[in-house]
Amino acid sequence: MAAEIPSEIAVTAFPVAPPPVAAYEPESGWTLTPYGRSPSRQSRAISRALRLGVRPLVNWMPGTWVSIRTLRTAIDAAARLMRVDPRVRVEALLDPQVESPGPGRPISGEWVFPTARNAAPAQDGAILYLHGGGYVLCSPQTHRPITARLAIDTGLPVLVPRYRLAPEHPFPAALEDALDAYRWLLARGIPASRIVVAGDSAGGHLSASLAGEICRTGLPSPAGVVLYSPWVDLTCELSTERDRQVADPYISPAAARRLGRLVVGTGDFQDPRLALLTCSWSNTPPFLIQVGGAEVLRPEAERLAEILTQAGAACELQVWPGQMHVFQMLNRFLPESRAAVRETARFITSVLAADEMNAVA
Repeated sequence: MAAEIPSEIAVTAFPVAPPPVAAYEPESGWTLTPYGRSPSRQSRAISRALRLGVRPLVNWMPGTWVSIRTLRTAIDAAARLMRVDPRVRVEALLDPQVESPGPGRPISGEWVFPTARNAAPAQDGAILYLHGGGYVLCSPQTHRPITARLAIDTGLPVLVPRYRLAPEHPFPAALEDALDAYRWLLARGIPASRIVVAGDSAGGHLSASLAGEICRTGLPSPAGVVLYSPWVDLTCELSTERDRQVADPYISPAAARRLGRLVVGTGDFQDPRLALLTCSWSNTPPFLIQVGGAEVLRPEAERLAEILTQAGAACELQVWPGQMHVFQMLNRFLPESRAAVRETARFITSVLAADEMNAVA
């Protein structure tokens, strides 16, 4: 089993005080650890299948309510067929919050608890996971392959809220629901310093947006943020340029742009809660960003890492050569996916350990 675990991971370790973006050269202080192994046979085979069968369909799919509703139905049906990992326990969550101050919107979703004896109780920490799906698709159930693996590898419970989706509920509906879920955890006695926010793709955008909004509104900061293949730029300018160089196995920038317009609705793409590459980043927690080397969103992830580091945040960027968008979802099949989630567990353990050391000091 050990033979299939990559011995090296391509890691860009961004120092706290980086050089200017114009001086982004190896000799100027950036540390680049090359990934020493080619993608596995499983990874190459799945990428080829997706490139031939899924990408054309995604690119063709019009960004209309009818097509989105049809795709939602198909995805939700497939999710119901997925077997829950026996090493976790899933519990539905529905809190109407009738006695809560503020808007009092219901909190719904699910908890994913590890069943191991050494699993930590929720009060000792939790992961708030925001699922991807372009802000228009998917649910907590569709992302159980990731959330279950996170619970198993970290020993922490994972809360996956069911946030409102576009186009019926354009931005900032999803952000409001994410903030509600974060406040809900705080109200139940989980310290912010024991919460890690994580998400993939559009959920990665939402996780970063939530981290920024937490700082802007004066809420206590979480211990860390994990982004898997984040959809950083909803205008898709960087991904369009990247697509000319490498054909992502299934993400189409043209389709993503159409979804972006549905997500923003009548709003402004330059809203600081949306424009992650131009908004202010200060007093942010440590970040771990994982992105596939073969996906069109790679430049967006790299640019966000540079911006976070320039703002003084600790940020670790991992580029996994040859991997596709949100490859962590395939951890039952790909050795790279399992290794990536273990790297996530390492990061989460480190930021929670830092909180424990600060408490002792």
